[in-house]
Amino acid sequence: MMKFVTRRVLQAIPVLLGVTVVVYAILLAAPGGPEAKFAQNPRITQAQKDSFRKAWGLDQPIPIQYGRWMGILNPSGEGLGVLIGPAGLPNFLPTPLSGATNGVLHGDFGYSIDSGEPVSNRIIRAALPTFILAGTALVLWIVVAIVLGVYAAIHRYSLFDQGATVFAYVGYAMPTFWLGIMLIFAFSGPGLNILPAGGMTETRISPPFGSPEYWVYFGSNTPQALGDIAKHLVLPVITLVVVNIAGDSRFVRASMLESLGQDYVRTARAKGLPARTVNFKHALRNALLPVVTNIGLEIPFLFTGAIVTETIFSWPGIGKLTIDATRDFDYPILMGVLLVTSVMVVLANLLADILYGVIDPRIKY
Repeated sequence: MMKFVTRRVLQAIPVLLGVTVVVYAILLAAPGGPEAKFAQNPRITQAQKDSFRKAWGLDQPIPIQYGRWMGILNPSGEGLGVLIGPAGLPNFLPTPLSGATNGVLHGDFGYSIDSGEPVSNRIIRAALPTFILAGTALVLWIVVAIVLGVYAAIHRYSLFDQGATVFAYVGYAMPTFWLGIMLIFAFSGPGLNILPAGGMTETRISPPFGSPEYWVYFGSNTPQALGDIAKHLVLPVITLVVVNIAGDSRFVRASMLESLGQDYVRTARAKGLPARTVNFKHALRNALLPVVTNIGLEIPFLFTGAIVTETIFSWPGIGKLTIDATRDFDYPILMGVLLVTSVMVVLANLLADILYGVIDPRIKY
C-alpha cells in the first residue's frame, strides 16, 4: 500500500505543475488583468499605471511572470508592493507585497490587491466556514443518497422507487440558485422569518466576521453560538444536499441493481440466506465500489460548487471569497483559490483509489 501511495504522490507532482501552468494561463487570458481595478479611473496617470505594472512584474515576459509567481525567480521576496486604496488609486509600499512574494513553491501565494493581506490568510479564514457548510452537506448527502438508492433498488418499480425517481429528476434539473432563492422566500420571506436568510451568525449577537472576537465567539461552543450557526446552516445545507442527492441516489440505485443481478447474489439466495444478509452483506458492499470512486471525485467539486450557494446566502466561505475577488479583479486570490481547489481534486483521486482497495479485498497494491 505504501508503495502505491508513494507512486501516486510522485505521479501527482507533474500533474500539479501542469495545473499551475493552466491556472496561470487561464487568468492571463482573462479580460482586464490586475490593473483593471483602477485602469478606468480618470485620476490615474499613465506614470502610476506603468509603476503598477512594473511593481507587479506585468512588464516582464510571461515566462518570467510565471517564474516569479511560482517562486523560482524571486526566492528572497524583496521588492515593491502595491495596495489599491479606497479611492481606487494604487499605493506603492516598500514591503514584500503583491508581485514581490516568495512564490507558490515556498508556500507563499502572494498578497491581496484589495486588502494587502496574505492570500493564504484570506483562504484559511474563508475555508473554515466552507468546511462547516460543505462537510455538513456531505454527511447528509452521502447517507441519504445511499439509503434512497439502496431502498429504491431493493423495492424496484414500487411506489417508493417511482417517487425517488421523480425526486431525482426534479432535483437534478433544479438550478442551485433558483432553489436557494425559493427557500429564502419560503422560510425567510416577508412576515415569516422562520430561518435566517443569510450570513453565518446573527449580527446582533456576534462580533464582526473575521475579527479576533468573532473567532472567540465561534469557538466558544456555547449553546447560543452553536444554535446561532446551526440555524444559519439549514437553508444552504438543504440547497446543496438536494441537488447532490438527486444524481447520486440514481447512481447508487443503478449500481445496487447491477450487484443484485450477479451470480453470487443468486447463489446466496439459493442457499437460503436471509434477504437482509444477501442485500446488505453481499450485494451492497460490491455496489459501493463505483459509488466510493464517484463520491471521492465529487467531494472537491462540492466545496467549489458551494460558490453559488455561499453567494446566495452570504456565507463567508471560499465561494464568496472567489466571487468578491472576481468582482474586485483580485487576481492573487483567484489564483490561490484555483490552485488549492486543483490540489483537492488530485488528493481526492488518491483517496478514492485507497478507499477502493480497502473496500474491495480483491484489489492488491
